[in-house]
Amino acid sequence: MSRILRCDPELLQRDLSGRVYIVTGANSGVGLATTTQLVRQGAHVVMACRRCDAAHRAVKPLARVAGSFDVMELDLSSLASVRRFAAGFLDRYHQVDGLVNNAGVVSPRLRKTSDDFELQFGVNHLGHFLLTELLLDRLCASAPSRIVVLSSVVHAGRPNLRVTLAFEDLHYEARPYRGLAAYAESKLANVLHARELAQRVRGAGVSVFSVHPGWVRSNLVAAMMPPWIQNVLLRPFSRPLTLVSNEDGAQTTLHCLLDDGAPQHSGEYFSQISLLYADKECRKGGWPLRSPNEHANDDRLARRLHQVSRELVGLPA
Repeated sequence: MSRILRCDPELLQRDLSGRVYIVTGANSGVGLATTTQLVRQGAHVVMACRRCDAAHRAVKPLARVAGSFDVMELDLSSLASVRRFAAGFLDRYHQVDGLVNNAGVVSPRLRKTSDDFELQFGVNHLGHFLLTELLLDRLCASAPSRIVVLSSVVHAGRPNLRVTLAFEDLHYEARPYRGLAAYAESKLANVLHARELAQRVRGAGVSVFSVHPGWVRSNLVAAMMPPWIQNVLLRPFSRPLTLVSNEDGAQTTLHCLLDDGAPQHSGEYFSQISLLYADKECRKGGWPLRSPNEHANDDRLARRLHQVSRELVGLPA
């Protein structure tokens, strides 16, 4: 059985005083684990959360650690909320060393955002896309800086059925809706977003990564099965199933944020171990790992997604 990939312990002792990070969905799961580690190392983390009350409760144990945190409201299902958050952040902070696009949603039934996007594509990709674009100048001005986009193993699909993007119907207005398929498309968009953005900011001192955190015992599972099945019934089988804790799930994100060599792989995909890969050679993970999905490595597809995304979120071409 493959071992969990872990960030270099020395990196997790590094003094991050003076650094400012944004973590979306920081009130639970991998986002909270990432936030906790960064704050313990002295960083200031802006917790960008839809439920600010939950964020305040989650970080009570951090009140006496080295770093600090701020909770700001961000609802990624609303472009207006994304714009408010970005404006508020830029007004309050003159530096951002890292942006972690961590938040995500799973929906087994067709739901729409307030802007009439399919919910998973709207939250997982478009909301984060707009947020990144609005903060990009500040990230460049703060260089060296880093952007981490959380994707998922499901973006890879299967050897006989690779995930791709249906640009003619991204929001399932004509296609029969399948929740897992829509989720996989949003996660492919995450990989392509990081790939295209890395090329666009090459030479600016900004590094960009997409990551699969592993099969994490997180709240996302509630959309697919009762959480007790994952967290209780399957817990004795965690090792063979490659189920990991939130802290282990944060390891890939922390590696991309902190490792000195990571910027050499800007634009690439980093993966924790995962039994969920249909391609067996990928199950041991890799920092980085070449995606087995040829569409995830398609620069033309990445550029097209960028253009379409700009149009959808109302940015000039």
